[in-house]
This record gives sequence, C-alpha cells and structure tokens, in this order.
Amino acid sequence: MQRNLERREFLATGVAMGALGLGAASTAIAAETKSASAPLIQPGWNILFQGDSITDAGRKKDASAANDQAALGGGYAFLAAAELLVDHPDADLKIYNRGISGNKVHQLAERWQQDCIDLKPNVLSVLIGVNDIWHGLNGQYDGTVETYRDDYRKLLERTKQELPEVKLVVCEPFVLRCGAVTDKWFPEFDKYRAAAKEISDEFATVWVPFQTMFDDAVKLAPPEHWAGDGVHPSPAGNALMAYTWMKCVNAA
Repeated sequence: MQRNLERREFLATGVAMGALGLGAASTAIAAETKSASAPLIQPGWNILFQGDSITDAGRKKDASAANDQAALGGGYAFLAAAELLVDHPDADLKIYNRGISGNKVHQLAERWQQDCIDLKPNVLSVLIGVNDIWHGLNGQYDGTVETYRDDYRKLLERTKQELPEVKLVVCEPFVLRCGAVTDKWFPEFDKYRAAAKEISDEFATVWVPFQTMFDDAVKLAPPEHWAGDGVHPSPAGNALMAYTWMKCVNAA
C-alpha cells in the first residue's frame, strides 16, 4: 500500500518538481503564475517538434499535414501535441513533427529550410544530441562535443535570423544506463548535456530537463521500463516526456 501511494505521489507531483530540479521548482511555479496572462502557446500558432528518432518515433514521412496523427509519430511529440489540442480546442493550433531517425545537429541544418524555416513555427522544440555521441562511439562520426555545441549555436542563430519572434524550446539529451548505453558513454555524454544547457541559456530558451526527469524516474522503476535500449523511450518513457514537456512549456 505504501509503495502504491509513493507511485501516485510521484506521478501527481514528483515528476514536475524533479524534472525541473528542486532548486528551480519555486522559480518555475512563480514563472507559471507570472505568465498566466501571456502563455507561451498562443491561438493560431504553429508548433514544430524537431530532432532525431526519439522525436521521429515512426512518423509517416509522406504525411505532412498539421495535427495528423500519422505525421506526428507515436512518441512524446504526438502525446504533447494531443494534449495541446485538448487543452486549446478553439485555438487553431497547427502542430508538426519533423524529427528524422539518426540525425545529428549538422543533418538538421542540411534540411532546416524545408523542415523548419518554411513552416514558420511560432514555437520550435528541439531534442538532439544522442546520435552526435553514439555515432562517434561506433565509429560512424568524428564530431566532438565542440562540434555539437558550435553546430547547435549556428543552427539557432540562423533560426533567430530567419524567424526573429520564434519561441525556442531546447530539450536535454538523455540516456538511461541499460541496453546500448554502457560505461563507455560516460563522462563524455554529460558534456553533451552541459553543452545543450549552455546553448539553452545563451538563447534564453525554455529548458526541458529530460535527463533529470529520467534520473528521478529510475527510482521507481528500472531503466528498461522507461527505455529498453537506453535511448529510445518506451510508452511509459514517452508519456513521462510529454508530461514534463508540457509542464515546462506551461511554466514559461
């Protein structure tokens, strides 16, 4: 009975506090109250999710219409989009997913005109980074954390030049210690997380701390419950990500 109570309390309140970080919890609550009259999501806006396979989540590439379930995939982006459309049924939101499996930052840049700029997003959410290190570990890429940071900075600079009013959401790259994720990922992976946070701070974006969220989640269930291979979220992991993304965006 006590274990069930702990689980309910975690899902009700713990994720929001843990994902934002205990030190930032009061700040987030204050920000949510302050922004109540001017929320980040506005009627008629375009919202774009960008990234790699975690965002892609099996979306149909030949389905490009806004708010189309097949085009949104089966991951956190779809779940967050569904909640946005429920929360704002009369807002005429147009939500897109343009994540592509295997992408690194420089590959986002190669398709950025068509898959970002031309869509004219008012809110752009980016989750990228795991392939930048993973493909280096398996010998398919020779980029470094400095490459990642520089490419990310150039991408967001270009975005702000083309879309000066866009609201940016940077999501923390994450891994769980299971499956493909072994000790050889560390401490290098933590440098990529730090680089993403540095970019978020530099561009004053909304920050979504997915690694912190999963670090809290594994206190309740093993890593495999949230991401069987340590990288790609399970249904539970995707639901947790969508919940946390919404909390952070609503508090912006």
